[in-house]
Amino acid sequence: MNPVKKLCTQESGEAAVLQGNMAFAVGCVRTGIHAVDGYPGTPSTEVIDKGLSNVQDMISVGWSISEATAVSVGYGHSLAGQDCVVTMKIPGLFQAGDPFSSSAFFNEDRGALVYYLASDFTPSSTQHLVDPRPFIKSCFVPIFEPRNHQELHEASEIAADISRQFKTPVVILANGTLCHSEGLVHLSDVKTRDRVELTVPLKKFNTLPVVARGNYNTVVTERMPALTEMVENSPLNKWEKGAGKVGVITYGINEMMVKEVKESLGEDIDILSLGFTFPLPMNLIRKFYDSIDGDVYVIEDGYRFVQEEIERNGLAIQGKDAIETLTEWTPAQVAGRLGYSLESPASNEVAPLSRPPMICAGCPYRLFGETVRQMKKKGKLETCFGDIGCNTLLYFMDAVDTNVAMGTGESNRAGYVLANPEKASKCLSMLGDGTECHSGMDSTRNTIFRHIPGVKVVLDNNWTAMTGGQPGPTSPVNLAGQTNTFDLQSSLAAHGAKVVEVSGYDRKGIKKALTGALADAENDVFTTLVITGVCIRKMPKSSYGTQMTVDADICKRCGLCQICPGIQADKDGLPSFNNMCTGCVSQSAACAQMCPVNAITIAEPSEKSAADRVTLPEAPETITAPDAGSFTLPERVALAIRGVGGQGNLFFGRVLTQLAFLAGYGDTNIVKGETHGMAQMGGPVISTFSCGNVCSPVLLPGTADCLVSMEQSEILRQGFVDMLRPGGTVLLAKTHVLPYGVAEEAYPAHKQIMDTLANYNVVEIDVLEQAFALGDPSGRIANVVMIGALSTLAPFNEFPAELWLQALKNVSPKPAIWTANHAAFSAGRALF
Repeated sequence: MNPVKKLCTQESGEAAVLQGNMAFAVGCVRTGIHAVDGYPGTPSTEVIDKGLSNVQDMISVGWSISEATAVSVGYGHSLAGQDCVVTMKIPGLFQAGDPFSSSAFFNEDRGALVYYLASDFTPSSTQHLVDPRPFIKSCFVPIFEPRNHQELHEASEIAADISRQFKTPVVILANGTLCHSEGLVHLSDVKTRDRVELTVPLKKFNTLPVVARGNYNTVVTERMPALTEMVENSPLNKWEKGAGKVGVITYGINEMMVKEVKESLGEDIDILSLGFTFPLPMNLIRKFYDSIDGDVYVIEDGYRFVQEEIERNGLAIQGKDAIETLTEWTPAQVAGRLGYSLESPASNEVAPLSRPPMICAGCPYRLFGETVRQMKKKGKLETCFGDIGCNTLLYFMDAVDTNVAMGTGESNRAGYVLANPEKASKCLSMLGDGTECHSGMDSTRNTIFRHIPGVKVVLDNNWTAMTGGQPGPTSPVNLAGQTNTFDLQSSLAAHGAKVVEVSGYDRKGIKKALTGALADAENDVFTTLVITGVCIRKMPKSSYGTQMTVDADICKRCGLCQICPGIQADKDGLPSFNNMCTGCVSQSAACAQMCPVNAITIAEPSEKSAADRVTLPEAPETITAPDAGSFTLPERVALAIRGVGGQGNLFFGRVLTQLAFLAGYGDTNIVKGETHGMAQMGGPVISTFSCGNVCSPVLLPGTADCLVSMEQSEILRQGFVDMLRPGGTVLLAKTHVLPYGVAEEAYPAHKQIMDTLANYNVVEIDVLEQAFALGDPSGRIANVVMIGALSTLAPFNEFPAELWLQALKNVSPKPAIWTANHAAFSAGRALF
């Protein structure tokens, strides 16, 4: 039985530490929701991708080609009497604005329609920070905002019941930090939900103007008063009373931040935590307001939705200024806003390296990006109108200039060319295959319809790659495993476009195709250039392992090969290949094609004798843990981990949550926060972990027992060292990861880093050296070496070693991985 199905079928009340999205997904199944549909978008993707896709025999689930399509599919489910959840991130709501708003005003019995909208107000991977609440309010759709992982687990049932009772769609607005953090959940009861039997003909569900007018009137005069009464009396509103001196009105994950301040600093704060942000329980809010002698604050994410609603009702509260840019709170910011002083952290005089996110080593987009960069440099191209997705990261290769929204690049180019006809051969548009099928094909049709010459490039890697490789219309199969029959190139040709196809690993072919298409644009021709190459993350493991080599005698040290994070040059300019190199997954290596003297070739397979091979000790099949109560643990443990995307920081955090659960912290609390989105593409990554008497996945300064830095310079990130408590330990890897395009001399000197940490207890270890010694040339188990080292340091040494091993095995139970992890953990412990 796969782990998701196990969670969906376990006894109710059993405890588990779950990512927010997984908690929600499991809750959908356990509460009997009939169907879930959606479009991939960080931070909502895992609900379907990692969760419900694994239990398709228990719930109807699928990806649609766009958010608007998913909303319409969900609406169709509701008209069939089924309860349906539709998932997306906030920009997707606006893409789906027409069906979302139009379907909100019907007042007949039907199946529940629930929208799971994941916010990203940082943002980590989202293209805007627009607060969706005013738009949702204008559609008179209630907004439920879960505050913790347990409430997120139960949210689908809460929302579906409201949807049925009040004959309305319901929005679950889930903060991205809650979606991607992990927390303690007690599994809900397993239930079934009967379909709703429609009592009216489907002709009642029509948006003819006269019908729309009547539906609007009913919503305003009947539905809204009933919803308002419901939220005024809802047990989901929580009033935590104190001395009545300082009051905070909050909602959603902000409650965790406020409670972290209250618990950690021991401050006396009255808290009114709202279950719904629309409609608001104004009578309850007034009652709370009148009970406070001092100031009443509003702590909310997004812009100032609740604050302005309360102010419109005549209550003077403390909130954000109109021009304040704060969109997501940390406990430290909450404490500061409430007037509680924290020790001022020392300024960091050594600047950390800039680490822009990057496309993967060996990505089929790279040679296209390099070709465009060179053509722009030589004046043959002026502008590339881009898109949302992995291809956005070509911006950091100077191969993309603008991007606005999914699928819009070609329409942007068309408008630009209509205003500047002479520029048709000096610009191009570019997008991925997923976004071409999402909404980009509308632009293709528009360009053909209006006879606008130029070049549109579709980077076809077969998958929705940026969000983790979900299937789309160009994938070999759909989510259900059915063979794909959609043909992108034939579809484009059928539209009337001139279609040219070339491999993403053919530098000369790309240059020839682009040059020819731009020349044709001068003769009023519109060309769609499809560049093919499967996302490397979806390539079989057998495609990896090709090792490249450089002939130092031939190499001219010209630097032309330096287009990929998998290759780097020494101080003399001689390139070499690091553990990020994929060998371009057995395709024609991009760096070799860039070399003008053919100095880069495939390395000859090394002949290792049996004596040279590393034989790892056999890992135990079973682990005997000490009896509960035979060891004592701290009331609270906290840790923060920094590194670079791809170093296994998220795995590190998963092991810690398993460890805490095995140790018995499930009786109090376990929370873990992590970075997602473009930060995984070689950018900075931070994970936090805490258990015991804790509230928030975001730590207050001075509360972490230990800081782990998997990459040496990442210890310099603003605010990171400030998290460490007095007497805590910094566990520092000697690993250097040089960002793409950054010279070696730009890396902070070791002495500078250590001088910055002079006032801290620092333990420095070479985790990569240990991984290499264990026969892992990729360094993938370096994070487990670090886990082993951590297990020897206070207070983590109070966890029995057997619990650490069981946690490792629980996270990665496959025999080969378990053997390697066991050896790496033991090597880490042996360092001390």
